[in-house]
Amino acid sequence: MSTPQQSQAPHRGLATYRQLAPSASVRVSNLCLGAMTFGLAHQERYGEMTKEIAFAIMDHYYDNGGNFIDTANVYHEGQSEQWLGEWMAKRKIRDQIVLATKYTNASSSGSKDPNEVRANYVGTGTKSMRLSLERSLANLQTSYIDLFYVHYWDYTTSIPELMHALNDLVSSGKVNYLGISDAPVWVVTKANQYARDHGLRQFVVYQGMWNAAMRDFERDIIPMALDEGMGLCPYGVLNQGRFQTAEGYKEREKHNPGRNFIPLSERDKQVSAKLEALSKKTGHSLFNIALAYVLHKSPYVFPIIGARVVDHLEKNISALDVRLSEEDMAEIESAYDFDHGFPHTFLSGTLFDGSKPRGVTGARDVMFNNMGNPRFEWMDTPKSISLRWTRFY
Repeated sequence: MSTPQQSQAPHRGLATYRQLAPSASVRVSNLCLGAMTFGLAHQERYGEMTKEIAFAIMDHYYDNGGNFIDTANVYHEGQSEQWLGEWMAKRKIRDQIVLATKYTNASSSGSKDPNEVRANYVGTGTKSMRLSLERSLANLQTSYIDLFYVHYWDYTTSIPELMHALNDLVSSGKVNYLGISDAPVWVVTKANQYARDHGLRQFVVYQGMWNAAMRDFERDIIPMALDEGMGLCPYGVLNQGRFQTAEGYKEREKHNPGRNFIPLSERDKQVSAKLEALSKKTGHSLFNIALAYVLHKSPYVFPIIGARVVDHLEKNISALDVRLSEEDMAEIESAYDFDHGFPHTFLSGTLFDGSKPRGVTGARDVMFNNMGNPRFEWMDTPKSISLRWTRFY
């Protein structure tokens, strides 16, 4: 019997693939290309973009091995989906792309009628879901979506209605996997348990905002993902332009064509200072270190990266070469005291003693498990996959 041969060198960049989640076998690139900036409808918010530049960005991503692209029905009033669909059709590569889109925000019917009743074009309910999916399929020039997200939890749809309606889409062959974005943890766990109890497809990916200055994922979302066998697709990993060098902040004040509607905070500057110090120490850019930070925090993490020019994308890809030690990670996190909140600080023993607040990632961190006799040994929490994979042929 032949023995798999180990490659002599790691396969660089986007052309090395990982399983999306323990509950989803599809293989994707380590960075997901976000298409939110592709379109003309909201340039005052996201910055200038042309179809030619968008196609060049997607070409560069794909030509470097990238296969995971994220959009939504609402981005630029559907134009993001349309440009993406046109690009895939032009290159004849639809089946090579793992395509993610979303519903819940109001989808556009294309009607110019000012009296059009759009009450059921928005929300998590069954009618909005089906209408939005059909429009997305048309925009994207495809017969199926690989990953279909609930874009946000609107507190209007029951879990049974939601999960049965989503499962119908999977059964129809129009959707392969289900994801959920910007939703409370209790919604995701309740929905997934309902799905398991009734033989339905569950959510396999959670999407939300996460970066070194906004670590809320650590409270409940990361533990939930580990327990539910879900992948994580964080957006805002570069803090939406608010991570900058000291010199970069000066330039930002002069000219910022992108997310100029988001104000800076003192925390942004504190974390940026730590990132800049590591940048000088390692030789990697501040932005690459910020991106590598989330890649090193947990398994099955696929950051969504946006770009307005090809150079932005190329610089983000090089973040896959960054290796951060535990000391580096701790140095980044020392920028501010992240409060995990109750009950996490109670369990870690830091709620009342005045020490730096800590969370709990497993049995080892629970104060009561380490008091008195007998003594126990505990399993470590799963770590992020090494970014230097072994490749087998």
